[in-house]
Amino acid sequence: MAVEFSKEAGAGFVTLANPPANSYDMAFVEELGAAVDEAAGDDDVKVVVLRSGLDRFFSAGADIKAFMANTPDANMVMVRRAHEVLGSIASIPKVFIAQIGGHALGGGLEMALACDLRFGADGEHRLGLPESTLGLLPGNGGTQRLPRLIGQSRALDLMVSGRTLTPAEAFQVGLLDRLVPADQLEEETAAYCQTLVKGAQRAIGSIKLAVYEGLQGPLEDGMRREQELMDELFRTQDAKEGVTAFVEKREARFTGS
Repeated sequence: MAVEFSKEAGAGFVTLANPPANSYDMAFVEELGAAVDEAAGDDDVKVVVLRSGLDRFFSAGADIKAFMANTPDANMVMVRRAHEVLGSIASIPKVFIAQIGGHALGGGLEMALACDLRFGADGEHRLGLPESTLGLLPGNGGTQRLPRLIGQSRALDLMVSGRTLTPAEAFQVGLLDRLVPADQLEEETAAYCQTLVKGAQRAIGSIKLAVYEGLQGPLEDGMRREQELMDELFRTQDAKEGVTAFVEKREARFTGS
């Protein structure tokens, strides 16, 4: 398996395991899609971590040799499927965290961009979208997600030049949400996951949906969607528990109901 799914203590783990660089082809994309679907459908999983099973690479992106061997039409079949898989993450009411401890380049970084948060290890590895140096563009969502994340000018500069960033630079521009020493990345990610696992799942999921759905249209539509989700949450047991626990000065015990 090039992509493996596992779970532990309420967290799901989608692990990229395709040596030497976690490069992907159509079979890899299908396995990634299956793992994302499994994480989405498992009620025991409250938060999902996308990580690498390799030391040096998160993912180097598409398998260039496979690209060369395929026809343009065949390559576009894979691109469209990758768009479906990565795009589905935004509609799943669970937080996805990319845990980046090695090179994340091209389509590899685009996988991380499709996640909700990106936690990175400090080090000498690089992050970037160098597709322009191959005569291509970042075709798995990079031209759309990166500008929305770090701003139009910065994203355009990175993509047209093809230059890559160190983790510290990526954190400075907002590409990474957390930057920690390499030997603490797994521990820091796990601690954050447990914060979400113990949280109010419906509220957390609703926040994610409100943000993504709201950004797709006018402000008025987003505000309307926020009200709809708030109305739903007011009627949940978790909302009653959260308010009661606050008044009683105790830790809330959320059940997801």
